[in-house]
Amino acid sequence: MIRAATRPLAFVGRTVLGLLGAIGRVAIYFGATLGHVLRPPWYPRELLHQLLHIGWLSLPVVGLTALFTGGALALQIYAGGSRFNAEAVVPSIVAIGMTRELGPVLGGLMVAGRVAAAIAAEIGTMKVTEQIDALVTLSTNPMKYLTVPRVLAATLSLPVLVAVGDSIGIFGGYLVGTTRLGFDPATYIRNTADYLEAWDVISGLVKGAVFGCIVAVMGCYHGMNSERGARGVGRATTRAVVSASILILAANYLLTEAFFSA
Repeated sequence: MIRAATRPLAFVGRTVLGLLGAIGRVAIYFGATLGHVLRPPWYPRELLHQLLHIGWLSLPVVGLTALFTGGALALQIYAGGSRFNAEAVVPSIVAIGMTRELGPVLGGLMVAGRVAAAIAAEIGTMKVTEQIDALVTLSTNPMKYLTVPRVLAATLSLPVLVAVGDSIGIFGGYLVGTTRLGFDPATYIRNTADYLEAWDVISGLVKGAVFGCIVAVMGCYHGMNSERGARGVGRATTRAVVSASILILAANYLLTEAFFSA
């Protein structure tokens, strides 16, 4: 009877301990990555390859997402503002919403879906096929050769993607505002420029750098800890995307609280 009554508590305890253990392992892995970033040898050719793969090849999906998001945001703000005769706020709210929140968050989530999965699958496959063991045999540190270039590339690339996505998203709102909602083009641009501040843009770029680091670390961590076989690689890929997405949303709240709580 007592065992049956305490079984739910035991389940909760195991879950909490497992979660804390996972957080600790990720923190140790992240700390080791930072340590390797600061010490040679470095692999600039691998870094350039990852900048192309993570940054340039992610531009189409980030750009299309931002374009349609900016247009939809303009329609929604206009529909809501019309209830209070506040349609004129559409340009400023679209710009602030894209630069502060939607640009970095949606960019991070899109890159997480594309890059975290690819990194976890690639490194997981290397582990299954014992290519990582071969790197160790050749006196090459897997953390330096595989993890560090990907983390640096994602951290450097995502702010650029966020900046491009912000511009495209604001342009999408401009297109909808001037063609569908009857805004004067010059007035729309002037309202956008008057109410958009430098900190709105900078805060989004800082978020982008943090989100890029999260995406790469989650992809590398789950790939390095992939189980054997195709099923293990598939699980690592799924876990990388899910954990990166959750951490991006959590980090977004914490950063927003730190930047704008005052």
